[in-house]
Amino acid sequence: MSYLTRFRAEVDTFLKHSPHSPLSREQKHNFKGLSYYDENKALVLELEAELLPLAEPVVEMQTSTGDTRLYRRWGRLHFQVDGQEASLTIYSDPEGDSGFFLPFKDATNGKETYGAGRYLDDHRPALTQLGPSRFRVDFNYSYNPYCAYSESYSCPLPPAENWLKVPIRAGEKKFE
Repeated sequence: MSYLTRFRAEVDTFLKHSPHSPLSREQKHNFKGLSYYDENKALVLELEAELLPLAEPVVEMQTSTGDTRLYRRWGRLHFQVDGQEASLTIYSDPEGDSGFFLPFKDATNGKETYGAGRYLDDHRPALTQLGPSRFRVDFNYSYNPYCAYSESYSCPLPPAENWLKVPIRAGEKKFE
C-alpha cells in the first residue's frame, strides 16, 4: 500500500470518526469515503519559486462566508500541465515566515471537483519546502476546504491569480 493510499485512508477515518470532522452526524453515518483521482505522478513537481518582495502589502483573501483573511504573497510557481503553461502563487502568514498555503481553482471545478476550488498546504505532504525557494508540489494531496462539507465553515477562496485554465486531475474530487 502506497503512502498516498494510507494517507487517504487516514483522512477518511478522521472524517467518519473524529469529533473535529466537518461532517454532520448524518453525513458521518452515510460516509463511505472520499472520492479521489487515481495517483497522477505527472502532477508531482519540484519547482523553484520566484520569491516576491517582503515589502509587498498583505492581501485580504475573501472567504466563503463573506469575511476576509490576511495573507502575504510569498512566491510564484511556474510549471506545465499537459503541455500548457500554468502558474500559482504561494501564500504565507501575514508576517511572511510560516504556514505555506496554495489555494487554487482549475478547469475541473464545479464538474469533477468542488466548485470553489481546492487547497495545497504544508500541513500535508502536498507542499514541501526543499530549500530556501524550492518546493515539492504534489497535487495528489490537493483537498477540499471544510466548506465543501458544511456551509457553517468559513474558507478562503482562491484569488483570481490562482485560477488555472488547465485541469488538475489529481487529489480529492467533489464531495457527494
